[in-house]
Amino acid sequence: MIALAVLFTLWWVLLGKLEREFQHAEQQSVNMVLSQLRSALVVKGAEAMLSREQSLAQLVGANPFEWLDHQWPMYQGQCSDGERRQGQWCFAPGLQKETGETGKGWLIYTPKQPITIDGKVAEPDQPLAWAVTTEFADRNRNNLREQDQRLTGLRLAPVPLVDTSVNRQDARR
Repeated sequence: MIALAVLFTLWWVLLGKLEREFQHAEQQSVNMVLSQLRSALVVKGAEAMLSREQSLAQLVGANPFEWLDHQWPMYQGQCSDGERRQGQWCFAPGLQKETGETGKGWLIYTPKQPITIDGKVAEPDQPLAWAVTTEFADRNRNNLREQDQRLTGLRLAPVPLVDTSVNRQDARR
């Protein structure tokens, strides 16, 4: 009986440690993907600034997964209308009212376990979203872009999800 109690206690401790390791691995995986996407944004932003055919403003809301030459096992492509799978990335395009195009949108990741990304704690099935936005030379440090402040690059900005839609105004800031 004592041996079973000790064995059960050790099993319980092992499961707790294993769960923490799974959380840490998922958190590191998400941070790695975000880091690679941010690097792709730097390169794409530099290409756009050097190009005469493309501008930084045209890339706002684009899908940065398309800019990387890599097969992503965790990237499922365009988000389906149904539920999102845990541990998967997807791109949710927004419908442009003026043109009817669906090219611009935001990236969504649904965690499998409670993780902390960019200082925000996310619970399982609580999707996190990011959008490609522009950076600008904020000379007066008010975090608002004025006409005379030029665009300096692209960045991946977290945006709040509200009932599976993103507040697009927050994504532009």
